[in-house]
Amino acid sequence: MSLSGLPAVVIDNGTGYTKMGYAGNDDPSFIIPSTIATHESKGKQTAASMKKGVEDLDFFIGDEAKANEKTYDINNPIRHGQIQNWTHMEQYWEHCIFKYLRCEPEDHYFLLTEPPLNAPENREFTAEIMFETFNVPGLYIAVQAVLALAASWTSKNVTERTLTGTVVDSGDGVTHIIPVSEGYVIGSSIKHIPIAGRDITGFVQQIMREREPTIPPAESLEIAKRVKEQYSYVCPDLVKEFTKYDSDPSKWFKTINTQDAVSKRPYSYDVGYERFLGPEIFFNPEIISSDFLTPLPKVVDDTVQSCPIDCRRGLYKNIVLSGGSTMFKDFGKRLQRDIKRSVDYRIKRSEELSGGKLKAVPLEVNVISHNMQRYAVWFGGSMLASTPEFYNVCHTKAKYDEIGPSICRYNPVFGTMG
Repeated sequence: MSLSGLPAVVIDNGTGYTKMGYAGNDDPSFIIPSTIATHESKGKQTAASMKKGVEDLDFFIGDEAKANEKTYDINNPIRHGQIQNWTHMEQYWEHCIFKYLRCEPEDHYFLLTEPPLNAPENREFTAEIMFETFNVPGLYIAVQAVLALAASWTSKNVTERTLTGTVVDSGDGVTHIIPVSEGYVIGSSIKHIPIAGRDITGFVQQIMREREPTIPPAESLEIAKRVKEQYSYVCPDLVKEFTKYDSDPSKWFKTINTQDAVSKRPYSYDVGYERFLGPEIFFNPEIISSDFLTPLPKVVDDTVQSCPIDCRRGLYKNIVLSGGSTMFKDFGKRLQRDIKRSVDYRIKRSEELSGGKLKAVPLEVNVISHNMQRYAVWFGGSMLASTPEFYNVCHTKAKYDEIGPSICRYNPVFGTMG
């Protein structure tokens, strides 16, 4: 525990959304868009903000920022996981701490998250803001993939708590495949694919727009998002699924009756093929893009194959799902089946090429789904920050005052908890 006896604050800043709350909780206290609305970015100044310093307080974050987009300038301080604008980020954290969490930062240790391959300079900037502006007593910056691995320990399928595994992290903007060995990210093998939640929404919207002309254009995006989140699932075989829908449409097509939010006119639309076609773009990307054609299972397999040979078995055995776009029903089953096929085929070919002299040991492929997938990174941080060990590995204010921001260039990896 910290000297104040209060729990640590855990903040996971993502490209689309920020999750924040206190260590030891199962769910984040607040989930808000990673958006800030300011005046000064366009050089605008109101009469009230002409007085020196006042413009620094004139901003909104999250949902309030989007509500004020007509009078303020909207910015996303984080792009592709990396912080782009440090002034906006400092303002964003200020509202997170004082307005949402309503805590005194001097009384709480802080755990923040960072993407893999984050530049050490970014850690120094983060340390400067946290220690100088907010005067926090202790800070730990954790890699998101390692926290996602820790969150998977809650799954029934996990027999041992290990920090070795492959994390498939798919959010709103991008999907990353990150191999982690003993808590350390194998940076040279990280791969990303430009398909994520936003692309599925766009694809569903496109299909429904072509088939359902009655949907008002202003509401088509919101309807596509709802269909994706409430009805979509991953099918084992695309052709069989089409046949199933065609043979008994009344059973599989669902009619939704609603009304236009503006004109109040009633209209209806059918939910059909897009239920399984949306998530299918992970496994058959050619149906949406001609630029990127490699299916997700192949990318995961290539990632593990590019890692050092002595840790591949552990990486196949513990493939962990993280992020909202991995929440589709049967997503983990399909991914496991397709990766297993590639691995088994490779083993079989090696035995054939050796003329039967080589007998390979079968490889275990295990994709782990768990209840905490959507907030896996935040929940992993909450778990680790509630252990006594967390306070031993944190960088303290006293150490920062003595050495400077360079102490945060290295963050010791937690040992696996017993």
